Amino acid sequence: MAEGEGVMSNKQIILRDYVSGFPKESDMLARSGSMGLKVAEGSNGVVVKNLYLSCDPYMRSRMRQLQGSYVQSFTPGSPITGYGVSKVLDSKHPNFNKGDLVWGITGWEEYSLVEAPETLFKIQNTDVPLSYYTGILGMPGMTAYAGFYEVCSPKKGEYVFVSAASGAVGQLVGQFAKLLGCYVVGSAGTKEKVDLLKNKFGFDEAFNYKEEPDLNVALKRYFPEGIDIYFENVGGKMLDAVLVNMRVHGRIAVCGLISQYNLDQPEGVHNLFCLITKRLRMEGFVVIDYYHLYPKFLEMILPHIKEGRVVYVEDVAEGLENAPAALVGLFSGRNVGKQVVVVARE
Repeated sequence: MAEGEGVMSNKQIILRDYVSGFPKESDMLARSGSMGLKVAEGSNGVVVKNLYLSCDPYMRSRMRQLQGSYVQSFTPGSPITGYGVSKVLDSKHPNFNKGDLVWGITGWEEYSLVEAPETLFKIQNTDVPLSYYTGILGMPGMTAYAGFYEVCSPKKGEYVFVSAASGAVGQLVGQFAKLLGCYVVGSAGTKEKVDLLKNKFGFDEAFNYKEEPDLNVALKRYFPEGIDIYFENVGGKMLDAVLVNMRVHGRIAVCGLISQYNLDQPEGVHNLFCLITKRLRMEGFVVIDYYHLYPKFLEMILPHIKEGRVVYVEDVAEGLENAPAALVGLFSGRNVGKQVVVVARE
């Protein structure tokens, strides 16, 4: 709604204060501000209209005071920031023009000023859903690609286990492993997600970790000969059970540890001696170190999407006001697939 020449009302989602324990919707607050839609002279920023916002587990760590992390804490009293898909309304940056579609870090608000637009990616392929640039064609897609192909060094015929396998990243790792000719098993937290893994994403097997009294026994059932590659999204008890079931020279790519994010005291890991006895390689990685591979990734993934060899499931929340509930839902597994918030459809 217009408030005057070039100034618009701007609904925003604000973090009230740093959070301990499980985040709640009430830790965030919707407020209305206003914003000029022109970039100031002397700036090289861009003003964007936000279309889709991404809810991602790493955002939980930004809700506390961080030191020495690869991301910065959110600022209480200011809008939350995260990955999104946006349309450029005004630009003083040579690489971006009015009307360009972009994905990258933006604000949880209707309109944002992006002061460092060199971090944005211009969207060239618009014959796929734009929301895919919060997921399969954005940060989670690159995370799956870099973690699986670059960190895990996979080979045809290997045994692959993926935890949180129906999430934004896991669903892709499993499909990449199948394309390579691997045997793939995933874990998830509901029957619906387990069915999705087997029937939609083509995993060889899947199980509900909540129904397994002993994760070690469950993994032995699906991997009687052990695991070559573990794509780690969960941590905690699952990691301990996996370590015992890894094969000699196995690889573990540590992408996330969602079971630990809301604990004030993280759980310990007990079976690290297996790293020695099984000569394992366990490596953490952060997707921003791999964005130089993005053109190569698009070249690989777009034909697979268009020919139906890779599919993607999104969980879509409508409206910026529903973003807090969507983000909080990640930590109870309420989402089925990639959690997206629609701010505006164009």
